[in-house]
Order: sequence, then structure tokens, then C-alpha cells
Amino acid sequence: MSAATIPSLTEAVTPLEAGSEVSGLGWLKDTAAFALSDGGVLLAKDGATHRAAAHEDGAILASVCDGKRLITGGDDGRVVATGPDGATALLAETGGAWIDALALHPSGAYAYGAGRKVVACDDKGRIKTLDVPSTARGLAFAPKGYRLAIAHYNGVTLWYPNLEPKPEMLDWKGSHLDVTWSPDGRFVVTSMQENALHGWRLSPDKGHMRMSGYAAKPRSFAWSFGGAWLATSGADAAIVWPFDSKEGPTGKAPRECGLRHARVTKVAFHPNVNVLAIGFEDGCVLMVRFDDGAELLVRPAVEGSGVTALAWDKSGGRLGFGCADGAAGILTLPG
Repeated sequence: MSAATIPSLTEAVTPLEAGSEVSGLGWLKDTAAFALSDGGVLLAKDGATHRAAAHEDGAILASVCDGKRLITGGDDGRVVATGPDGATALLAETGGAWIDALALHPSGAYAYGAGRKVVACDDKGRIKTLDVPSTARGLAFAPKGYRLAIAHYNGVTLWYPNLEPKPEMLDWKGSHLDVTWSPDGRFVVTSMQENALHGWRLSPDKGHMRMSGYAAKPRSFAWSFGGAWLATSGADAAIVWPFDSKEGPTGKAPRECGLRHARVTKVAFHPNVNVLAIGFEDGCVLMVRFDDGAELLVRPAVEGSGVTALAWDKSGGRLGFGCADGAAGILTLPG
């Protein structure tokens, strides 16, 4: 089906101009917060926008959001929290080491990577550090408990920052870039330099799961609201792997959603139903009803405007997107 024949939601999109490449996006209740490559954060609510100067001396390289604050890391070596009113607070400073890996815990704890050093700060302000075997590329807190997964060369380190036991190593040769936990905490999955995913079943056997066949690095993950599916970028469709059994996707083929002649760059599952938002390198944004594959056009392709950020708000009533050329928008679903 071509873009011209797909049912359209484009008239329900409020366009925005961020002024710089959008490197991340989160929702602060009713406010969309766009992290920008020029170091600023654009805050948008009800059609009005204002800008916070989170990183005045560098680009934002990573961002995470918990609905209350957008935490950003930059090449200025600073970790900064921005609230919905635009107020900023400096959380940490490295003295120059780039911050390109961040994680945020539901309790308010956060972690960041600076080279081989990982720093975790819990909700009481207690700071712990860990040196990992090579540069920390991806960070993710477990869905339950205060445990951090750290992706690096040749595997993942699992670390309890506030406990004494030696961190646990999940080994697999190669360069691991991003990391995610399944919502039930049974699986850890990484993206790899080798255009593949690798996963581990944490119980009972630390078994390996190899998910390959991508045309590019699958740098965007999204779990379905029940945790049964993991959608990924890196191909000409969203590749969606089944995780609804104790074996995960082992021996099973993935589903493909939103097949087009352009590579998927971002994926975001709706928080309450099996609907997947998909952003493409040509600027197109589709919404796919996962159960039957029905598609809705959110944004047509725009040359030079590849999708670089995509996120639903908590209720699932709005979808924000941001692009490489500074274009952005917010879809408000009818009803």
C-alpha cells in the first residue's frame, strides 16, 4: 500500500520547529520535551513552545524521561534534569568526559556512563561507581529492584549498585551498543555493532538468543504493553520478536510491520494497546495496528527529515516525533 492510499491522521498533527536535530523525546505529563543536538530542550504544550538551555556548551548525546523530568547527557560532560516549566538542575559533571549513556529508575535514581566508568545515584543521593571492561555503551535499570544492566564490548554487566556481591557478567563476543530488559525482568537484550540483537534468558540457564538478519544496526527498541513483543528498527520494516514464552524468540520467526522502501529508525509501542508507531529514515511516520497490520499515516516522507525521536505520552492519546532537520510534531488522537 502506498502512502497516498493509506488512511491518514496527518490533519491531527500539530507541526513544530525545534530549530536543531532532535536527539531525544520524552513526555512530562502534558508537555513534550524534545532534546536537541544544539544542547537545548524544546518544551511544547497546547501549541505553545519554550526553550530551556540545558547544555549551553555542547550537544545532547543521550536522554531519558520518567514523566517528571527529562535527564540529558552531553558532550560537555554534564548530566542535567529539565522540568516541564523549563527549570534545569545540574545532577553531575565529569570534567569533560562525554555522557552518551543514561538510565533512569522509577524511584528517581539515575545512572550514567563516562568512558569505562559507570556512576549510579539512588533516590537518597548515594553515589556508587563501577569500572567496566570497556566503554559503557548502553544502560538500563531492571523493571524491579535496583539493578543496572551495562552493555559494553563482549557482553553485559549486571550490577546491584547498593549491594556488595560482585557484578554478574553475561558474555557474548562482539560490540554491544544498547541494552533493554523485558518488562517482566526475565530477558536482557542488546543491539550489536554486527547488525544483530543478542539476548539472554536470565532464568533458569542464562541461555543465549541470537536475532540476526538486519540491514543496519537495530538502535531503537520498544516493548509491547504486555511484554509479549519486542519491536526494533534496522530494517525496511519494524522487526517484532515474540517473547511470550519462557524460551523467548528462540526457534521463532519475527513479524514485520510497516514494510516500506526506507529503513526504520525509531519504534514506539502504544502504552495500552497493541499499536506500534514507526519512524523511517525518509521522514515518514506510520501507526500500525499490530493485531491485523492495518496502517495509518501520521507523517508523509520529507526529504532530509529522517525520524530521530518517537514517543507516546503516558495515556497513549498523543504521539510526538522529532527529525534530523529540526522538524517535529505532535499527533493528538481523536476521542
